[in-house]
Amino acid sequence: MAERYPVMEGAEPFYFEGNDTGVLVIHGFTGSTHSMRPLGESFHEAGFTVFGPRLAGHGTHPEDLEQTSWQEWCDNVEEGFRFLKETCTDIYVVGLSMGGTLTLYLAERIPEMKGIIVINAAIEIPDADPGQLPDQRFVHTAPPDIKKETDVRAVYGQTPVKAYGELFGLMLETRSNLMDITVPARIFVSDVDHVVPPANSEDIYHTISSENKRIIPMHDSYHTAVLDNDKEMIAIESIAFINGLTSTSG
Repeated sequence: MAERYPVMEGAEPFYFEGNDTGVLVIHGFTGSTHSMRPLGESFHEAGFTVFGPRLAGHGTHPEDLEQTSWQEWCDNVEEGFRFLKETCTDIYVVGLSMGGTLTLYLAERIPEMKGIIVINAAIEIPDADPGQLPDQRFVHTAPPDIKKETDVRAVYGQTPVKAYGELFGLMLETRSNLMDITVPARIFVSDVDHVVPPANSEDIYHTISSENKRIIPMHDSYHTAVLDNDKEMIAIESIAFINGLTSTSG
């Protein structure tokens, strides 16, 4: 799909060159790379090579998102994985919300990745069911669900109803193949999330086949936890997870 609108400031892809451990960082539905950049910077400070792709239809204009399919988002992250694979030995994939869904989707299809980290990942959101959506072109998008006051940019104020149907399709496809996931996993979940029901994370934890898996509660953040009060904890736990697996592989 050819996008018609320019990329918003703060929504550009980011790449930080580091060592031969690569981390693919994936943003969520209607969001942009802006939300994932602080976590990406923390990974880079730890020495890793980091890539944060901009998903098709995001970070420009809702009309671009309206013309985008969930398969394009999957293509975006598969391309990102291959990009990191060109220079990195071990690849980890990290995603927030729908970025977590895409992380799971990748893990179902690319078992050679070293590990995954999902943050309030979405596999079933009743509000995204096409049968429950209004018969109109766009619906209002609530501001990012964050407990603390923070600067948020490059997000959409409205969402195409058609795009919710694409999100629903992605969740359905990913949910049906969760048992195929065997890579080590860390699953972060907020106690209170006004976007994705926390039960999603419990279902992911109990369904994936990974032997090395742990669910990590976040007591002081809402849905967009990577910009909330627990963002430092997410970075610390994630870096420790990656370093632990990398050291055992040597």
